[in-house]
Amino acid sequence: MSLLFLSTTDSPDPWVEEFRRQMPELDLRVWPETGDPHDIRYALVWKPPPGELRRLPALEVMFSLGAGVDALLGDPELPDLPLVRMVEHGLTEGMAEYVALQALYWHRNMHAYLASQRGGVWQPLPERLARERRVGILGLGELGSAAARTLAGLGFDAAGWSRTQRQLPGIACLHGRDGLDTLLARSEILVCLLPLTPETRGILDARTFSRLPRGAVVINAARGAHVVDADLLEALASGRLAGASLDVFTREPLPPDHPFWSHPAIVVTPHAAAPTHARTATASVVEQIRRHRAGLPLTNLVDRSRGY
Repeated sequence: MSLLFLSTTDSPDPWVEEFRRQMPELDLRVWPETGDPHDIRYALVWKPPPGELRRLPALEVMFSLGAGVDALLGDPELPDLPLVRMVEHGLTEGMAEYVALQALYWHRNMHAYLASQRGGVWQPLPERLARERRVGILGLGELGSAAARTLAGLGFDAAGWSRTQRQLPGIACLHGRDGLDTLLARSEILVCLLPLTPETRGILDARTFSRLPRGAVVINAARGAHVVDADLLEALASGRLAGASLDVFTREPLPPDHPFWSHPAIVVTPHAAAPTHARTATASVVEQIRRHRAGLPLTNLVDRSRGY
């Protein structure tokens, strides 16, 4: 029973350590040293070279190392095998923390206070309670639901939107086109945690921004391709938006000459909102392998027709 760790961006060292501790009987191999490819039944992957997984003739299950699977599904040679999303508490908690951090940053006027500090200006600003601030979350999957619960726990008037109907205690859940327009109209802070699909690509555009209350803020920690960069810059220049926190970008790393770096109303973080931690995520993969070996159904399978 062999698993191949294949990531073109992550160090394998912490994963090797955790798999040895949590599943010592597993034959773990690290790409590109695959050994005999006929031995490999499982692959834990992130941004593999196109067609690379097709070279594993005995492969049975693919695990995404991250929450998103758009990069994998973009491979035209991806084997037609079960693909499992990464769902584990460390990643989920990290995303909820990041969203809460950015929402509070804008809610409590930290952008303005930091500018005052740099200018040596002592100027208290009017403050509102969290319950007086309406926040909308696009996407109510594992990460979006956790973020919504965290924001509601901080007192924010939180609502969420998903493609199909969802129910979360204490959270107003909207769906469909009409529900999207309703959510946008009420969202003074808009959080995007949608999967990237043909339908959601470019969703943070001029049309969406025009439906938000004037002076709203956007937080995107999903995928860079959700944002139309030029539309965001125009919305900020016109005052339609007051600010944005961006963790993901169409090109990563963000090019040094990109205007987002120096924009006074944009917070840039380097795709660091919710990294996958080996110490917590390995347990999720181990559980799935044991389920599969026991003939039990896998959980968190990707529906390729939906793209997530």
